[in-house]
Amino acid sequence: MATNIFDLGFSRLAVGTVQFGLPYGIANRVGQPSFEQVCAILAYAVEHGATTLDTAAGYGESEAVLGRALRVIGALEQTTIVSKTRKAKHMEQERSAQNIERWFRDSVESSLRNLGLDSLPVCLFHDPQDIDYIDALLKLKEEGLVQHTGVSLGEPDQMPRMLSTPGVEAIQVSLNMLDRRILEAGDLARAAELGVAVFVRSIYLQGLLVMPLEEIMPALQQVIPVRRALQRIADRAGLTMPEMALRYGLSLPGVTSVLTGVETVEQIKVNVAIAGHGPLPADIIEAIDEAVPDLSDTIILYPWLWPGAMR
Repeated sequence: MATNIFDLGFSRLAVGTVQFGLPYGIANRVGQPSFEQVCAILAYAVEHGATTLDTAAGYGESEAVLGRALRVIGALEQTTIVSKTRKAKHMEQERSAQNIERWFRDSVESSLRNLGLDSLPVCLFHDPQDIDYIDALLKLKEEGLVQHTGVSLGEPDQMPRMLSTPGVEAIQVSLNMLDRRILEAGDLARAAELGVAVFVRSIYLQGLLVMPLEEIMPALQQVIPVRRALQRIADRAGLTMPEMALRYGLSLPGVTSVLTGVETVEQIKVNVAIAGHGPLPADIIEAIDEAVPDLSDTIILYPWLWPGAMR
């Protein structure tokens, strides 16, 4: 069992599996892939080194589908799974210390059954408010049910508190060309100094960065001028927008893995190929940063506020 979280050997490209259990994302035109498609996606990912997989108890059937598929293709031991607990706010019973401990124990034990594991490599709180109950996860770590603990953030400005909380070894947080708040605040550099793994999600901002401009919903029209500016940078560099977006995340020091959700084998093939191109040149990163204004006071950076968003 790894004592340092980085001993787990996370892949730079990680596969987000929420789509295996739920139709997810405004750019999702496919819906949930079939079980056969999931097996094919995972087989390709593992074969090409994308062995870090992200899931959650709250992602519908994702954990069960993922665990079954990995057993079918014989790849369970070749992967590193990051999962998230059920949220304590959904508890119906009184939040006594005993009930809290039982809630998270039941959540983790259910995840282990679904995934077919004896120990969860990385277990994150799915709700940052649950960080108050970190002792419950640490107890499960002592018992060997989880190996490393952390938290998935809803907002980047929650990161300083998490970095100062004992027991937080991993953080999942949104970061992309439009949302660079953890960069500008210095939190990504701070995580690196502390040896905290950072899993970056929403690299395409749920598809908003790569979908056709004419398909962007009226509530998000403010992003169109920024998208056009980024497209000009990509065109000059001979890049597609998906390539520039993904490689941007992979270029940043302190980022452990970048999560990309997939619904088809073709998508994982494209992502693997893009990741293989390595970091972006420094001048392109600088051009991206200069082209994007502060969007924190708009709806754009908050997908849960978008019309029709999954909450």
